[in-house]
Amino acid sequence: MDYKTKGVCSTQIHFDVEDNKIHNVKFTGGCSGNTQGVARLAEGMDVDDAISRLKGIRCGFKSTSCPDQLAKALEEWKSGR
Repeated sequence: MDYKTKGVCSTQIHFDVEDNKIHNVKFTGGCSGNTQGVARLAEGMDVDDAISRLKGIRCGFKSTSCPDQLAKALEEWKSGR
């Protein structure tokens, strides 16, 4: 799935889900080290666990963050399957 982010430095998140496990997370843009770290930590994680851990994380004074956007993307994936 490709998800267009809102309110963060990254512009898009790509990921695959197989057997409710997250794979191949790639952020376009954003803070390279942080987005690579989030992507590696999410690899193989259960979708629901990732949503519960990442949802609501904020970046500075922003109301969202790249991890929060990944949670939103996963929620959108869940609602569309």
